[in-house]
Amino acid sequence: MGYLFLEKSIGLGLAVLLLSCSPSPVISQSPTPSPSTSSSANGGQMLPITAQAQMAGQTIQLEVAQTAEQQQMGLMYRPPLPDDRGMLFAFNPPRQVRFWMENTPSPLDMVFLYQGEVKDIAANVPSCTRKPCPTYGPWTEIDQVIELRSGRAAELGLKVGDRVTIQFL
Repeated sequence: MGYLFLEKSIGLGLAVLLLSCSPSPVISQSPTPSPSTSSSANGGQMLPITAQAQMAGQTIQLEVAQTAEQQQMGLMYRPPLPDDRGMLFAFNPPRQVRFWMENTPSPLDMVFLYQGEVKDIAANVPSCTRKPCPTYGPWTEIDQVIELRSGRAAELGLKVGDRVTIQFL
C-alpha cells in the first residue's frame, strides 16, 4: 500500500511529505524486496508474520513493515487481507503520520495507536482513484499503525480508547 505521511518539522513548522511510514523522501519507483520479503503475483510484497495483536479479544497475525522500503510499499498491489491478518507500521520516535491509498486495490481500515491505545480509526478507506490522493490519520503523535481488511475494525468493535497489545514473535 502506498502511504503518504506528514511529519511536523522543528522550527519551520512545515510538513514534510513522506511515502509510507518512513522518514525518507517520496520515491516514485518500487523498492527492491529485502531477502525476507517475497512478492505476490501482482507485484505486492508479502512479509513474514513476525508479530501478533490482541484486539477486542481476537488475535491478528501481523506482517511488520520494518525497513523504509517495506513501509513505502506497505500493502500496495495486494488482494484483500484475511480476517486474521494485518500489517504493522512502527514509528520511533512517535510522530504525526498520514497514510494514502495509491496503488492499493482493496479498501482498508487503519488503526492508529499511541502506547497501545487506539487514538483514531480510519474505516473503510478506499483506494485512491485520482490525484492528489486524500490522506488519512489523526493530527496527534502516533507510534504504531495497524492496517486491516476494510470493515474488520467495526466487526471487532474497536473504538477510540481501546487497548491493543502487540507481541513480537
